Amino acid sequence: MRDPLFESIKINSLEVKNRIYLPAMHLGMANNFEVTDQIVEFYAERARGGAGMITVGYATVDDLSGNTTNIGAHKDEFIPGLQRLANAIKDNGSRSCVQINHAGRYNFSFFLDGKQPVAPSAIASRMTRETPKALETEEIHQIIDNFAQAALRVKKAGYDAVEVLSGTGYLISEFLSPLTNQREDEYGGGLENRMRFGLEVMKAIRKQVGKDFPLIVRMNGNDFMPDGQGRDELRLYAQALAEEAGVDALCINVGWHEARIPQITAAVPRGAFAYLSRGIKEVVSVPVIASHRINDPDTARELIADSMCDMVAMGRSLIADPYLPEKAKDGREEDILHCIACAQGCFDNLFKLKHVECLCNPKAGYECDGVCEIAETPKKVMVIGGGSAGMSAAIAAKERGHDVTIYEKSDELGGQLYLASAPPGREEFAELAYDLETQAYTKNINIILNQTVDEELINREKPDHIILATGASPLAPPIPGIELPHVVQAWDVLEGNVYTGKRVVIVGGGAVGVETALLLAEKGTLPADVLKFLFVNKAETPEVLYEMATRGTKQVTIIEMIDAIGKDFGKSTRWGMLQDVTRYGVESKLTSKALEITSTGIKVETGQGIEDIPADTIVIAAGSRSVNDLTTVIEATKIPFDVIGDAGKIGMAFDAIHQGYKAGIRI
Repeated sequence: MRDPLFESIKINSLEVKNRIYLPAMHLGMANNFEVTDQIVEFYAERARGGAGMITVGYATVDDLSGNTTNIGAHKDEFIPGLQRLANAIKDNGSRSCVQINHAGRYNFSFFLDGKQPVAPSAIASRMTRETPKALETEEIHQIIDNFAQAALRVKKAGYDAVEVLSGTGYLISEFLSPLTNQREDEYGGGLENRMRFGLEVMKAIRKQVGKDFPLIVRMNGNDFMPDGQGRDELRLYAQALAEEAGVDALCINVGWHEARIPQITAAVPRGAFAYLSRGIKEVVSVPVIASHRINDPDTARELIADSMCDMVAMGRSLIADPYLPEKAKDGREEDILHCIACAQGCFDNLFKLKHVECLCNPKAGYECDGVCEIAETPKKVMVIGGGSAGMSAAIAAKERGHDVTIYEKSDELGGQLYLASAPPGREEFAELAYDLETQAYTKNINIILNQTVDEELINREKPDHIILATGASPLAPPIPGIELPHVVQAWDVLEGNVYTGKRVVIVGGGAVGVETALLLAEKGTLPADVLKFLFVNKAETPEVLYEMATRGTKQVTIIEMIDAIGKDFGKSTRWGMLQDVTRYGVESKLTSKALEITSTGIKVETGQGIEDIPADTIVIAAGSRSVNDLTTVIEATKIPFDVIGDAGKIGMAFDAIHQGYKAGIRI
């Protein structure tokens, strides 16, 4: 039977072996614009994994278009590095492409040695908090030529194609949008004038690279910005790109960085934005590539087979598992390590000025370290605890050739990953638990469930090395009344072990407290299939349906001692979670301290004094403590050991998996 994902496709005259397109992602790995060994090995690994086409970048077109951690394409001196990267991609079986871009007002003067960013108009960005300089006409013409010269360098470096970023709130989309373009010359005003800059960029590139060199544009299908551009104008722009500017393919992005609609997090359903690529595919005759939250082969196949797109952009999916294409082609999809859209190692790292890593794949970003070598002397390794840290350690140790056994006291592997998967929009964490468990079984790691490890078992098994990954347990703070029957732990709520009343107060506004609040606030709201049924049959108005989708049956209040909730979320996730806190009517009482739990509620000290909050259920989300009671027992045996994950220090799943991997490969 035909597999739409692995049929070849032509972009201009270039034949691509399959429909999997790795889009450009800022990796934070360049050094003063130069391609590094880290970048080369990162992309070489994805090429070996079977992606049909790999686009690197974005790459700069002039001194104001990016920063030193971007790949440079604005000077000839960068061509040798670009060429080395092109060869690494092509020699390992993929087609190669470079995305070029100008950040416009999205650049920071901090990265420009104090120089002012430029834009169509002097309108401040909510993202940078800076006001750019409005471009003069001659400066616009120079930037157009800069794009063309950068594209020519890409061709000279040996790439198979060039892509231009014309979306996401960067310079070309700033010209396109009436929100950021308030010019009164030929580059501003109506749509025809606002499109002029982008179209002139593409025409200038075409003139430099010739008619046979593939030119791709990555553009928004909807910018999701108030007073910005929606689908209708962008469909007209797509038509102009294909028919007037001679663009050979369109990769459909979504939203600006400032947009308040989640685009990359797990709250976004898989393939949710393919309707935008469909809308553009309906009006152009060139190949159209769908983007965002396409993290598994089945979703990708369906989108192509159902004419939603011609190719699929799988970026973070191939960070998590470079070999996803090869595994899908070979019928080994159960072995795929899926991206769970946590953004902890990719986007959140960039805000910290760190290079890209991955929660799911601790090897991502460290490809230069080489393959995991077989140990000279295989050892018997006991892993105590089958959560994310323990499974990661066991998998790494097994790859080293050791005899590994996981001992888990419960009846399943996964640990707190299942807790993390309970709140709405976080279900992907359960997929990670399943993926890690599958890897453990396929690698023939010994797994013993319902087994508590004690001194007798250690002495009987006589391991050569022990990894203690026993996780954490929830804290019970010394609040008077905490022993009352209507007081429960957040972990029990998330696991579905307890029922809660109508009025719920959550003590603790960290990540667990916020997630528990959202889980409870959605109780009684209409699920997606019911909403669709009612909407399609016009049973209720859209306004009523929105209300029924966001107002549940519980009154939820969060009490937090500091001045903010959700501070331990990553930056990419936090704003969306807090937006939902407001949307679902969760009340937050900040700088508030729980004084006493009573039979009818909770007594709280706030800035305004003492307040009694009535409640049917009190949920404790006050953090957790490490469970590592076996440390003393293991020390007495003199067996070498590591303590990892929450057993060592309370952290995030990212920390647990990376610590586990490092512990496993050190044995």
